Amino acid sequence: MPPALAAHGLEKRFRATTALAGVDLSVEEGQLVGLLGPNGAGKSTLVKIACGLVRPTSGRAEICGHPAGSRAASESLGYLAELFRFPGWARADEVLELHQRLAGSDAGAAERSELLDLVGLADARDRRVEAMSKGMQQRLGIAQALVGDPRLLLLDEPTSALDPVGRRTVRELLEELRRRGVAVLLNSHLLSEVELVCDRVAIIAAGRLVAEGRPADLVRARGVEVETDAGTRVIAEAGREDAPRITAELVAAGERVYGVRVLSSTLEDVYLEAVGGETS
Repeated sequence: MPPALAAHGLEKRFRATTALAGVDLSVEEGQLVGLLGPNGAGKSTLVKIACGLVRPTSGRAEICGHPAGSRAASESLGYLAELFRFPGWARADEVLELHQRLAGSDAGAAERSELLDLVGLADARDRRVEAMSKGMQQRLGIAQALVGDPRLLLLDEPTSALDPVGRRTVRELLEELRRRGVAVLLNSHLLSEVELVCDRVAIIAAGRLVAEGRPADLVRARGVEVETDAGTRVIAEAGREDAPRITAELVAAGERVYGVRVLSSTLEDVYLEAVGGETS
């Protein structure tokens, strides 16, 4: 089965500006991939190419094996923009019905009910958008992106304006989508959120993919901290595999060991190093 999203050598130039300079990226079925990078790095251009809204200067993007922008590709993806707006007077059920018509979905009321239940809005199907909280509107936005049962979901900053409870709700929803086999490309500035929910992280700077991998694989060991009766010390060059030996040597030397902690860099450290200190 082809990847939900496959980008091969994507380049995009706007006159003298290079937005993308040869990006290769894939999102497999059921994967949550976090897309990170400062403003102007090329993230939005990549997403727009995947949606078929922008054509690359060179290279290609495929959605479930279909060329981006083709009808088959469009039917395989759902998209939620950062600054989406639904009519305030529309009820939740009406919003989904409209998007069913736009997407050509004939699944009717059954699909709308299933999606509202999935995002925790089953009791709000008749509530108007203007009467919803920001978190409820965000979940309704994800529901509309899921109309037509897409294999790939493109989400642009879905939790940036939410409080901690709202962000947790969206995280739980993303985890449920992963269990259902839906692939998600999550464009976000919230590194802590990406680290919590994403299987892989892709960092873009100046139009290039500068780091990619699992969050746990991108971080590096930064020593072992040991707490003993003689005080707390850090063995800077040590890693996780050295912790048992260090503990045994200290005990053999007559010290009492109360705690051992392996220190590592954070995703924020990795990000700042990868983008060279560029601000978002």
